[in-house]
Amino acid sequence: MSAVRIQGVGVKLGDTQVLRDLSLTVAQGEFFVVIGPNGSGKTTLLRLLASLLSAGSDGIEIFGRQLNDYSRRELARILALVPQQVHMDFPFSVRETVLMGRSPHLGLMSFERVADLALAAEAMEFTDVSHLADRRLDQLSGGERQRVIIARAICQQPRLILLDEPTAALDPAHQIKILDLLERLRQEQDVTVIMVSHDLNLAALYGDRLLLLCDGQLDHVGPPIEVLERTRLERVYGCTMSVEADPVNGFLRISPVPARYREQID
Repeated sequence: MSAVRIQGVGVKLGDTQVLRDLSLTVAQGEFFVVIGPNGSGKTTLLRLLASLLSAGSDGIEIFGRQLNDYSRRELARILALVPQQVHMDFPFSVRETVLMGRSPHLGLMSFERVADLALAAEAMEFTDVSHLADRRLDQLSGGERQRVIIARAICQQPRLILLDEPTAALDPAHQIKILDLLERLRQEQDVTVIMVSHDLNLAALYGDRLLLLCDGQLDHVGPPIEVLERTRLERVYGCTMSVEADPVNGFLRISPVPARYREQID
């Protein structure tokens, strides 16, 4: 069964057509990365899948069921969203934040049960934030805070997790820790991961398949070696690019090329 199926979807916000006639399928258990320049519709696509936008939601299936047929609570039981920025209006502790992931599974006035507390503890252990359980979220570093938000998502026990630039503003070590965590979640719990990223190198390393968006349209979808082709990237991003495979391990390395070095590329 596919995790997500999109057929002929378009989204218009105001006078702007943000997505146009988009069709694609994401397999269950896949690590699927959405790339493209600013304004190409990446975040809009995530918000659409999370049912945060009503426009264009016709033509979307989540695990074989029309997105519009899910109630908010039903969708929250199978889908978790990790946004790019987390607002900290209230000083919740790490434990309290992670336990929020159990909300879709509780009654209106219900309190967490022993089983819910155990799931939160497992999620914190999985993301290596157990030692921070009593700390406030606003006292954590960016990498720690991001792991807590992922722990909250895991605590929902979702089948599908959506992430918008989860490694933005993190140093390389924390980027790898976060993405290794997502890969482990995919492998051990068969969770489907759909991630928006501006980092083409991380997309190449972790994505089973990539979706390249350009001006709200599907430009190409496929394995990284196919999508991250130099002439295609130059056309979509509008700059000179260098795409090389590491001679030792075959990893792709993608870099925009400053004007002073372009003669060496051409």
